[in-house]
Amino acid sequence: MQIADKTALVTGGTDGIGLWTARLLKAKGASVIICGRNETRLAAAREEGLEAIRVDLSSAEGCRALVEALGNRPLDILVNNAGASEVSEIGANVDLDSIDHTFFLNLHAPVHLILLLLDRLRARPAATIVNVTSGLAIAPRGNGPFYCATKAGLRSFTQALRYQMRGSSVTVIEALPPLVDTAMTAGRGGNKMSAEDCARAIVTAIGRGQEEVCIGQTKMLKLVHSMSPALARRIMLRF
Repeated sequence: MQIADKTALVTGGTDGIGLWTARLLKAKGASVIICGRNETRLAAAREEGLEAIRVDLSSAEGCRALVEALGNRPLDILVNNAGASEVSEIGANVDLDSIDHTFFLNLHAPVHLILLLLDRLRARPAATIVNVTSGLAIAPRGNGPFYCATKAGLRSFTQALRYQMRGSSVTVIEALPPLVDTAMTAGRGGNKMSAEDCARAIVTAIGRGQEEVCIGQTKMLKLVHSMSPALARRIMLRF
């Protein structure tokens, strides 16, 4: 896809991977809309020339509000990046409301937005949907069961959506980042990829129409998993 002169929507675009994806798309000539919940960060993004919409995507109402805020404008690129993470031991003390929030934001919101915006995307000569999953969609880590479940679910949905979009003008891309240095991963592990480098891989995939992009260390995980899924699971469960 030629990114220049396209209109892109990046969810979770006020920091981390989302903000850098928005910046890089804008640098290539796209008109970029981001959304998020933090008004201070939204204002900072506006100062950079990004259109910013304040909305909470952890509910169906929030997803509809975002679509309404877009009005009738055309849309060429949808990047489903917004997400939440948790580190939890499964047991009676798990906060079910927090888990519901994680499931909706990570899995339900991308599905809702795709369904609400699909006709608009299909009306374009060429359009792209990017679902940002995770290397953990390939093999889960032991202390993130709910996050991993949402990303595995989104990976499966993305693959089926790509099949259904075959022969249409819509390219469906799955981006699988490794551990990236963002606010969400603060205090968790080391050897993190920068958000800018991760976003650059995503934007490159959009330009190339690459259907799946394993980023950084996720390339090695995918290779190990292709040779021995059991070995990949054993390694990642201890991660």
